[in-house]
Formats: sequence, structure tokens, C-alpha cells
Amino acid sequence: MSGLFVAFDGPGGAGKSTTVRLLRERLSEEGLPVVATTEPSHSALGRFTRAHTGDYRGLSLACLVAADRYHHLDTEIRPALAAEQLVLCDRYLASSLVLQAGIDGVPPEFVRALNTHVDLPDLNVIMTAPPDVLRERLTTRGSHGRFEDDPANTDREFVLYQEVLAMLEGIGVPTLVIDTGSDVGTTVSRLAATIQALWSHRHL
Repeated sequence: MSGLFVAFDGPGGAGKSTTVRLLRERLSEEGLPVVATTEPSHSALGRFTRAHTGDYRGLSLACLVAADRYHHLDTEIRPALAAEQLVLCDRYLASSLVLQAGIDGVPPEFVRALNTHVDLPDLNVIMTAPPDVLRERLTTRGSHGRFEDDPANTDREFVLYQEVLAMLEGIGVPTLVIDTGSDVGTTVSRLAATIQALWSHRHL
């Protein structure tokens, strides 16, 4: 037996962080050995990367994000999976393909090459909502960084995640698209049921 790795990606304002937090609480209450993490990670490298997305762009930021991802895998994700835990990760490979390649203009093949040796998730949840809903949420909560500062990026991310979804499916990553325009409780319940089913199947 082994653990289960679920990644959550989507445009700014889609509700990833809130959903992952509530989902971890729900699954933990159901008795699953669940851990929640995020990228950039909470390591020194991850904190540096998160704090300097406005200072580093393009190739340099893509390299920082990839370096943090490999360190994150080595120090958190893989050990948790080896201990037969359920890992929920707020942002992963799909976010790099959208933000570094799609928004920052790094050649997609370069981003893919940087991430050649990362572990693919057992399920990649793409969280989305209509662009006007995303913009309203960002206005309400405020920007979390450079990629959310430009209102035009909301529409670009919405389209880019649809393209990345096809790429993920093309390399064999199981995907699930969740429209978070509905009540967050409904979203969490649907995801909890899906993940519990995957967990049960893996641990027959």
C-alpha cells in the first residue's frame, strides 16, 4: 500500500487555499491520515520564492519554483506518501505551466524540462470559476502577489488552465474540474467523497 497525492491548481480567487484547509479538516474527521501542504513550500527556499515573485521573473523564477518543488518532494511529500498518508497540495505542476510559461512567457518546453523528474499526482483538481467571480473575490480579499495584481491575468489564467488540463490528461494524470462558483460546503463535500473513494480503492 501507499499514500495518495492530490494536487489543487487553478486561477487566483478560485478558493484553493480555503478548500484545501476545509477538506483537510473534513477528511481528518473521517479518520484519514491527511496532511495539507502548499507551493511555494514553507521551507526557507519556498518562503524566499513566495516573497520575491515581484523581484524574480521568467527563467529565474521558474528555476526557483522548480528547485523548491524538488526540495518539497524530498522533505515533505515523498516521506508522507511513504508513511501511507494522504497529501493535499495547494498548487503544483499545473500552476508552473500557467504562471511561469503562460503568464511570464517562459518557453513551455523549458518549464516541462525543469519538472521532468517531479512526481505526478494521483489526482489533479483544477478549481475554477467564471472570470467575473474570480475578479470579485480578488477585489474583496486583495492580491496575494504579482500574478494577481493585473486584472487581465484573471481571463488569461482561466483560458490557460483549460489548456493545461488537456496537457495533464495527455500525460496520464487523472483530473477533476471543480467550479467553485457554488457554496464552498458543496465543493468540499464533493471533493471529500471523490478522495475517500480513491483512498478506499487504494487500500482494499
